[in-house]
Amino acid sequence: MSAAYPWERALGARPRSDGRTDFRVWAPRAGGVSLVLGGSEVALEEAGFGVYEGVACASAGEDYWFSLDGERWPDPCSRWQPEGLRGPSRVLSRPPLAGLAGQPTIPRLAELVIYELHIGTFSVEGTFEGAIPHLAELADLGVGAIELMPVAEFPGRRGWGYDGVYLSAAQSSYGGPDGFSRLVGAAHAAGLAVILDVVYNLS
Repeated sequence: MSAAYPWERALGARPRSDGRTDFRVWAPRAGGVSLVLGGSEVALEEAGFGVYEGVACASAGEDYWFSLDGERWPDPCSRWQPEGLRGPSRVLSRPPLAGLAGQPTIPRLAELVIYELHIGTFSVEGTFEGAIPHLAELADLGVGAIELMPVAEFPGRRGWGYDGVYLSAAQSSYGGPDGFSRLVGAAHAAGLAVILDVVYNLS
């Protein structure tokens, strides 16, 4: 059953099982909103309360933009920005952590040892994948959880992450959503929980 109000429906790009994708964006000040997909442009319907939505033939891995009054913009609720902040958004097939094994058994909070980890400087590679070979060493030290400093898409290739722009997209230069999923899966396999340091810049 669909939500009664447009703001209750998920924003961004949400693939269906039939090869189509739901696209939805909140743009209350726009005079008109369309979806730019490949070489075509599809007008989105106003659903009320500043929400525009539509369904288009698009599968996982396809790039898209939203066009507001003729100007192209990435999806503010993008889950994948493969070319960084100013590039197109990309349809993600599933949530990054879907299908991962269950959480590891960790000590009570009072006994939990947390290691704060900055992906960009933790390894020579400065990526999610680059951190994986070191997880077993952390577990051997008695660490029970790694706390990742913010990884939401931010300007540049390295940063503290506190100026994240796309809150649902894992930093592209770190390896994007796929790299993030592999890191979390490897951490769980090593007996480590994963905590995210997040910054919701909503003002």
